[in-house]
Amino acid sequence: MVSIALYNLKGGVGKTAAAVNLAYLAAADGLKTLVWDLDPQGSSSFYLNVKADVKNESRKLITGELAAKDAAQDSAFENLWVIPADLSARNADLALDDLKQSKKKLKSVLTGLKQFDLVILDCPPGISLLHENIFNAADWVLMPNIPTTLSIRSFETVMNYFKENDLDAGTLKCFFSMVDHRKNLHHEVMQEFYKDKLFFKNYIPYLSDVEKMGTHQQPIFEFANSSYAAQCYRDLWNEIKKTCL
Repeated sequence: MVSIALYNLKGGVGKTAAAVNLAYLAAADGLKTLVWDLDPQGSSSFYLNVKADVKNESRKLITGELAAKDAAQDSAFENLWVIPADLSARNADLALDDLKQSKKKLKSVLTGLKQFDLVILDCPPGISLLHENIFNAADWVLMPNIPTTLSIRSFETVMNYFKENDLDAGTLKCFFSMVDHRKNLHHEVMQEFYKDKLFFKNYIPYLSDVEKMGTHQQPIFEFANSSYAAQCYRDLWNEIKKTCL
């Protein structure tokens, strides 16, 4: 089983759209894929039309009161399961702080998901005890970044955090998201970081079809399969597969 966390210090960078669309493509490739929604906003749960059916499910998963394999629900798509989020996810740090081995609890929970080929963690923004758990647990941490000054500053902050806390920075992989070709700044930032080979070559443009995922409550391939946005996600997935799987 391989685990990939979709994460960024900032919100609003296209993290959840990537988590859902990449999971859909993995499932279409025949991988038994699980999306675990760790964000109390529950956006990936919404996109995949799955709701928690146990009260305070997110907290109970963290504390071990509920086995992760028992929380996984079928989605409408073959080979794709979801552990949905609820508002109790907002208390994840408090729940973890009360546990022994609190920085590695999530890693132990993931060991109960061996029946899946791929687990994608849709993470809330920020840096906290939950995120330290995520960094310790995930085989790869995948960061979407908008090519702007503040977004890249967030990327650099996370890189420094990994180094200062003896985390393996080699597990951190990045791609550009919400790229607007009309903006010279986006082109300049992308070219600067491509030179250092810090980012995947493929990126996700800023396109309305991605925003429409919320309207359709589906991955983009279900309503705009031949769109440019869909092709961009396919290209990114093919690149990720070569590195992470």
